[in-house]
Amino acid sequence: MTTTTAPAVGAVAPRQHTPVRRPSLLRLTVVELRKLVDTRAGRWLLITIGLVAAAIVTIQLIYAKDAEQTFVNFFTPSLLPVGVLLPVLGILSITSEWSQRTALTTYALVPRRERVVTAKLIAVVLTSLASVLASLAVAAVGTLVASASGGAGTWQIDASLILNAGILQVTSVLMGAAFGLLLLNPPLAIVGYLLLPTLWGVLGELVRPLNGPARWLDTSRTMEPLFSSDTITGEQWGRMAVSLLVWMVLPLAVGLVRTLRREVS
Repeated sequence: MTTTTAPAVGAVAPRQHTPVRRPSLLRLTVVELRKLVDTRAGRWLLITIGLVAAAIVTIQLIYAKDAEQTFVNFFTPSLLPVGVLLPVLGILSITSEWSQRTALTTYALVPRRERVVTAKLIAVVLTSLASVLASLAVAAVGTLVASASGGAGTWQIDASLILNAGILQVTSVLMGAAFGLLLLNPPLAIVGYLLLPTLWGVLGELVRPLNGPARWLDTSRTMEPLFSSDTITGEQWGRMAVSLLVWMVLPLAVGLVRTLRREVS
């Protein structure tokens, strides 16, 4: 004969613990995209990127000759100043966790730091691609205004130019993010990104023994064929790959290791 023991009066039933699901990479990316506009620095940097592209087109509408007011001529010049600002956005995205002392909260919620870093990189890449769309939109507005005011208003553009623009902006923002990962300090990373490649380019011009390596390691030279050549040769792609390996891939790898090992306080 079996007996059952009734639960004591007032006893609390044991809680059923449901497993906590880790956030998906998509959700982490959305969070990182939101962070880009939540901070004052990131918000104003994005606004500045849009204003710069609009200012370039406006200047061309005022001062450029009518025959030069074409879609391509509106689009291409807006990429370079935007490409200078995008790396700063990548740096701020990576270093904000440490400069604003939110790393403890972020990495407590998502202990696998590499997933957070991946989400940040995806977010800045998407932002850089969005900047290309913004440049296209501003160029389209400029072309419409030029057509209405007597300018050439030509819409013809090679699809490879748009692809090259995407490559330029994505690699630029990733280079900034790489320096951010490597140094984990906003001012130091910004200065390092702006100074070191520029210094190397100057030395490559002035010091004769460095002229040969500079053709492979100076990004201002290796990335130039994206807009100066109709067809990029295999050697030009090789030089571009080598320079990005040194200035983007290597800092990303070393910076990721440093981020994974750094103690959060």
